[in-house]
Amino acid sequence: MRISTRIVTLAAALAVLATAGGCARNRKKGDLPFVARDVDTLYSTAKDRLDRGQYTVAAQLFDEVERQHPYSVWARRAQLMGAFSYYLGRDYQKSIDSAQRFLSIHPGNKDAPYAYYLISLDYYEQITDVTRDQKITQEALDALGELSRRYPDTRYATDARLKIDLVRDHLAGKEMEIGRFYQRRAQWLAAVIRFRKVVDEYDTTSHVPEALERLTESYLALGVPEEAKKSAAVLGANYPGTKWYERAYALMQKHPV
Repeated sequence: MRISTRIVTLAAALAVLATAGGCARNRKKGDLPFVARDVDTLYSTAKDRLDRGQYTVAAQLFDEVERQHPYSVWARRAQLMGAFSYYLGRDYQKSIDSAQRFLSIHPGNKDAPYAYYLISLDYYEQITDVTRDQKITQEALDALGELSRRYPDTRYATDARLKIDLVRDHLAGKEMEIGRFYQRRAQWLAAVIRFRKVVDEYDTTSHVPEALERLTESYLALGVPEEAKKSAAVLGANYPGTKWYERAYALMQKHPV
């Protein structure tokens, strides 16, 4: 198998040398040179590069399968393999583009759930810490949600639901970070809006107890102790053993309604 691959590679190299003068001006840097190859050779060469960890080259070769043999039975498979190769190479946007192209051409294909899953992973892998813009995080949540709605009984949806919980927790963490920022600057109303959003929209996340305690602080600072009492009461009813309830309780003892 290795000897035949070398022969294929040498033959391709000779063909490139023979045509380099005419094609070099039209190629972009990083593109593979166009070499007409039969579909079996092209696909097996791409798979070989993938197995060797040469993900970018593998992805480009899978793209060539689709480009040179668009009506073959291998073209459809090559689209997904190309998207997977780009994913492994961390070229997430190209992976998303390839998977979306597959879905636009084959929306009802049996591999459609995997294409949606791959798009979800592409966004999920790009999630950054809460101090940065969370646009990608929201896109990951949207993609995971679409997958779980469309194909709820697949193994991909099972994993998607787990990731949705993590993504929601991440988004709640971003709201908390902004709320604390406003608190440090005594912008109490702006802080309340952020903490309220965590309690109302991310009520199953790990950030709710802190959000309720900080709502208690912020309402007291705004001079509305009745609202502070409500937040502390909810905190005591649902998270009685947490440090956040202890803090809220201490605050309410200092500022009795």
